[in-house]
Amino acid sequence: MKRLVSVYGSRRATQRCLCNTSSSHIIKESSSSYSDQYDLAIVGGGMVGMALASSLAKMPLTKNLNVAIIDASPALKNPFTIKKEDLPDPRVSTVTPATISFFKDVGAWNYIEQHRHAYFDKMQVWDYTGLGYTKYNARDVDKDFLGCVVENKVLQSSLLSCFQDTDSQKTIYPHRLTSMSVLPNSSLKGIASKSPTTMYAQGQLAKLELDDGNSLYAKLVIGADGNKSQVRELSGIKTTGWNYAQNAIICTVEHHGQNHCAWQRFLPSGPLALLPIGDNFSNIVWTMSPSESVEYKAMSEDDFVKAVNHALDYGYGAHPKSGGMFSWFRGDSTASAQEYFEVPPKVVSVVSERMAFPLSLKHANDYATNRIALIGDAAHSVHPLAGQGVNLGFGDAATLSRILAEGIAVGTDIGEKSLLKKYEAERKPANMMMMAVLESFQKAYSVDFGPLNILRAAAFSGANYISPLKRTIISFASGENKLPLFS
Repeated sequence: MKRLVSVYGSRRATQRCLCNTSSSHIIKESSSSYSDQYDLAIVGGGMVGMALASSLAKMPLTKNLNVAIIDASPALKNPFTIKKEDLPDPRVSTVTPATISFFKDVGAWNYIEQHRHAYFDKMQVWDYTGLGYTKYNARDVDKDFLGCVVENKVLQSSLLSCFQDTDSQKTIYPHRLTSMSVLPNSSLKGIASKSPTTMYAQGQLAKLELDDGNSLYAKLVIGADGNKSQVRELSGIKTTGWNYAQNAIICTVEHHGQNHCAWQRFLPSGPLALLPIGDNFSNIVWTMSPSESVEYKAMSEDDFVKAVNHALDYGYGAHPKSGGMFSWFRGDSTASAQEYFEVPPKVVSVVSERMAFPLSLKHANDYATNRIALIGDAAHSVHPLAGQGVNLGFGDAATLSRILAEGIAVGTDIGEKSLLKKYEAERKPANMMMMAVLESFQKAYSVDFGPLNILRAAAFSGANYISPLKRTIISFASGENKLPLFS
């Protein structure tokens, strides 16, 4: 039966389920005591956590796992009501072709396509000095698009609906995790006992305690609970990282016409991205110093619109000239119209709240230990300049679900450290490679120095006119291939 999702702590869900005697779950009141056992407990029901849950529910070898989702977010109890006439939310993600392929495999993309989304088939990146620029086009790699911009609430709602519309066993706990413990494997595990407390004592289950005073047990705990992960903290996994002296301002803006291109200009204080979100709207992600973010967030709408248009046009420097030191690689004497530098569409109004948040880099020293695995921002958080953060998380979800299926196929306990370390061995190098590339960009554009400006311009021109290099960059950013240096 589909949609057999239990919600603990919800009186309405309790009454509904108790009337349905065919349900495989008994829903208990929040005040009652429960001590349930699951194959998998996913702490964090956000986009990445729900992507993992949806993937596991779809795969033949994992679809029968009994899964618990632990998240106090109201969005899980009362999913977003998304109306076509609503203005776009400023919190968006740019999903890559690799992520879209993953969503199609798990059946989530059909849900997403029912809501607002914006494919883009070209991208222009340029330097504030006016010395260089790069144009990327989907046709360069024989693709229909380079990516798709989707509101986070659409991704969240669609993945939740996809998960709920499966036949898998599932329970949602609308509570916070307060304590978690995993005991070492015990020599007593040969004792035939199915009691969760006994299996926990033998190291065969993790124990999770919630803020309502109740507890549950699971063979495997997934930390999908974000940058400030409670699972990571409670498991004692250390992190490496630092805070950038930068904030990002995000908002939704409107044009006179529709935008079909992703634009990014590197400014002295950080990159400014203008991303299509459908209809005549675009999303702004503007990186700047904390003091500037306070100023730009507080300024009037008219002044902010003028500042954005200034920054995307002649502000800070002239437009780059078409052609360049590597243009002879093109093999002919004339540039196609699609290679010329273009001026982004003018912003005419701001239609959402302007939000600001600090930027940081953080990487978990371990992605997995006995009965615990981290995915998404719980394992890594990166600078947003290339929009890759959430795609790395979706890559984690795809890889972990496959690794768990491979373990089940040969009878391995899904919480075994040796199995989970296979996931870490695959994802950690890939994520670190992307983090290194993004960090290099961030450092390169944080310095305004004449010789370095020329080197950056040369890099832009090289990427624009050396076709093999351009194809490699597009494939890497799309999540499809590794850079040759790291292969």
